[in-house]
Amino acid sequence: MSKLKLEGKELRAVGFPEGPVISVAMQVMEKHYKHRTKDEVFSVLKEILESPQDYTADEILGPIAKQLLPKEPAEGAEISLNQTGIPFNVFGQEHIEEGAMHQMYQAAKLPISVAGALMPDAHSGYGLPIGGVLATDNAVIPYGVGVDIGCRMCLSVFDIDPKELTQRDTFFARELGEATLFGSGAQFKQASDHEVMEHELFYQLPLLKNLHGRAWKQLGSSGSGNHFAEFGVIEIKEQDPVLGIEAGNYVGFLTHSGSRALGASIANHYTKLAISKRRLPQEAKNLAWLSLEEEAGVEYWNAMNLAGDYASACHHIIHGKIAKQLGRKPMKMVENHHNFAWKETWEGREVIVHRKGATPAGKDVLGIIPGSMTAPGFIVKGKGETASVNSASHGAGRKMSRTRAMQTVTDKQMKDELNKHAVKLMGGGLDESPFAYKNIEVVMQSQHALVDIAGKFIPKIVKMDGAQHKSWRSKKEEVTGE
Repeated sequence: MSKLKLEGKELRAVGFPEGPVISVAMQVMEKHYKHRTKDEVFSVLKEILESPQDYTADEILGPIAKQLLPKEPAEGAEISLNQTGIPFNVFGQEHIEEGAMHQMYQAAKLPISVAGALMPDAHSGYGLPIGGVLATDNAVIPYGVGVDIGCRMCLSVFDIDPKELTQRDTFFARELGEATLFGSGAQFKQASDHEVMEHELFYQLPLLKNLHGRAWKQLGSSGSGNHFAEFGVIEIKEQDPVLGIEAGNYVGFLTHSGSRALGASIANHYTKLAISKRRLPQEAKNLAWLSLEEEAGVEYWNAMNLAGDYASACHHIIHGKIAKQLGRKPMKMVENHHNFAWKETWEGREVIVHRKGATPAGKDVLGIIPGSMTAPGFIVKGKGETASVNSASHGAGRKMSRTRAMQTVTDKQMKDELNKHAVKLMGGGLDESPFAYKNIEVVMQSQHALVDIAGKFIPKIVKMDGAQHKSWRSKKEEVTGE
């Protein structure tokens, strides 16, 4: 029997009002009644519609019924934090700034918090610290996910002799420059085509409907800040059964970027909504959450997942262009994302796991943890360590703010460091210099219990947004990695 698939117009036809109740009903019925006929499903839905008060206590159908009842006015009382927060593990604590630790302690005191961990690349952010992992009870925190929803790493491994990166560096640099656009507002004149742009949410949610045109023009672009696209050498010392690549050296193409203006708009809209609904103490204001039983929570959850799919599509478009120009299909593609929330099982119960600047590291899950424009990155395989809530770092992590890096690092230091590692940089400013980042080797040592290293990526030709390099000191400082 085929799985149940409902359409919004069908629910409207039987009397469901316009609004979030339609998406809630579709989600509940397609999950819990997926093998029932449509006649059976609509018989149940009509009963809920007629007497929603009779179903509010129902474990499965309650969320639909509650959407149909009049909303009670908010009392406006401030929500208190727990005096003692949940315990959480910290990896590489001696290298983590106090601000990030304080933010994690705040998150641990939320009444919805279930489990947490702090990764060795952690530093301060908005709400949850970057490098923070937090499992919650049926609630999602927009700033626990971050502004750049679904930010991803994507690696294509090509069976090409790495010597070509030196012998044909002009060719590789040209292809790198043409494969994507950098810059916070960058848009293509001719939009790429991808099925993600036909997602029904773009036509159902007013917020997304207004973002559709711009999102399409930014499809396949890479943004600014710490985002990059680069060619490098892949070193595989011994074949890993999960990675499945024989020992040897290969050419790798690695990208790091997220959901562009689409994700940022979703994050900001629903964060404001969460703050208006949940009055928290001022120091915890940005940790406001949305319940997955309320319409705003369901809307955010669906929009967040769409932004994650959009970010993935951006990478696949870029990698497709590179593969076409190289005339090769990749031997292997490895990808993972951070700045996201997942439904996972924790000690026998379903929880929402936020990984803000943290890599999923469940048992045998592959991922990429980059260093800097001159430091190596690593292909990793998760060990499924519960102490870290099945997570690892998403990179080396910053040790200098953007402002401090631009004030203390000189052009000569930057040039010497690039020459030392034989890296060709296209764009990229002092704010992203290698000196602004922690030592990736130390970070990896701090999480040896969380991941196994399956391979290494050594950057050789790096492309980043070059806008800041033109006027370093006049650029307003940004917090990156969110």
